Formats: sequence, C-alpha cells, structure tokens
Amino acid sequence: MPSAARKAAQQPKVGALIRARRRRLHMTLQELCTAAGISVGYLSQVERDHATPSLGTLAQIARSLDVGVDYFIATPSMEDGLTRATERNRFSVDGSSIIYERIAADFAGNVLSSFILQVPPGYASETVAHEGEEIIYVLEGSIVHRLDDEEMVLSPGDSLHFRGNRPHSWSNDTDRTARVLWTGTLPMFRSRAERPALRSSRADNDVMKKTHRKENKR
Repeated sequence: MPSAARKAAQQPKVGALIRARRRRLHMTLQELCTAAGISVGYLSQVERDHATPSLGTLAQIARSLDVGVDYFIATPSMEDGLTRATERNRFSVDGSSIIYERIAADFAGNVLSSFILQVPPGYASETVAHEGEEIIYVLEGSIVHRLDDEEMVLSPGDSLHFRGNRPHSWSNDTDRTARVLWTGTLPMFRSRAERPALRSSRADNDVMKKTHRKENKR
C-alpha cells in the first residue's frame, strides 16, 4: 500500500472522532443531537460510520462539540479572497461522494461560508435544520430541494434563498453530476464562541455537585 494511502487508512474516521470528542465532553447522544439539530438515530449511524454527514451538518456537530470542522477533516486554508478556477483545492468529508471547493476566505469578523459542490448522481443528503440562512445556485445539472413539505427541482441558473431553521434536504436524482454554488451564514471553521459546549454538560454538573457538597460540609 502506498504511503499516502496507508496514512489515510490509519487516520480515525469522522464517526470515531465525533464519538471520542463527545465522550470527552461527557455529552450523551441526545445532548449532542439537541445542540446540533439532528436526530439521535442519524447521529448514531454517523458515529458507527454507517452514514456520512454533509459539510453543513458536520459544522453543526463541530460547533456543538466546541471545535471547528477542521478538527475532523483536513480542509484547505483560505487567507486570500481571490481564488482561480483551475487552482482551487478540493476536499471531501471522509466517506462522502461530494467534492467541495472552498471559495470563502478567513478574516476577522467574516460571517459567510461558501463552496462549489460537485454532487454525483444518486446522492441524497440528510434532513437538517439550523441557525442562519443559505443560498443555493445551480451551475450545472439539477438537484431536487426539499424545504418543509415543498419539493422543487432546481436547474442551471435557478437559485433558492431560505432560513436554515426550516427543515431541508436535497438530492441529485439524475444520472449526471451537478455543480452547485452554496453560500450560508453557518460558521464552518470557527469554534463556537457564543456559549461553551460544557456549560450544560455532565462534566459541569458533576463539578457543581461536588462543590455544593463541600460547601455544605463547612
């Protein structure tokens, strides 16, 4: 086995990394699912590597675990706002068939994340709901987007702008790869700063109980 392939095979999969981080924070499956806005059944499949989260869902999980997406996968650094079509680095979530091209830069205060997605035939995403908003613009091919109970087909030139807290999913039901420009306000590569992940975790509860017992003994 080539050295690069051997190294990749030795790296923990996304599911194992999520499970290890969750247990380190003493979070239950339900606590993480509540924070990330996903179902327990789905997260259980992810942790057992029976399902692969999209980049957006992985970002929700990462923020709920107080880390960035790059804690779980290697992503290209983007300090320069200019990207060239032939020079952009591509990456994917381990186990996923979607290829991502990152086109948004990192700088203090930025709130947008943006990618070009290459979506293979037959791909279907999980259903999610989260904070922020999203814009989808189809460059090539077509996708079926489901928003609440509405289903719509988006073809080249079509776009969709919606709030992320509305349950949504999408799929490529054709036999041709689709290219989609995705932009959203869901943070991808930053740790959650607005509230520590341990604030309501068992770890803090245990510490508070021990402190309370010691004070009562005084």
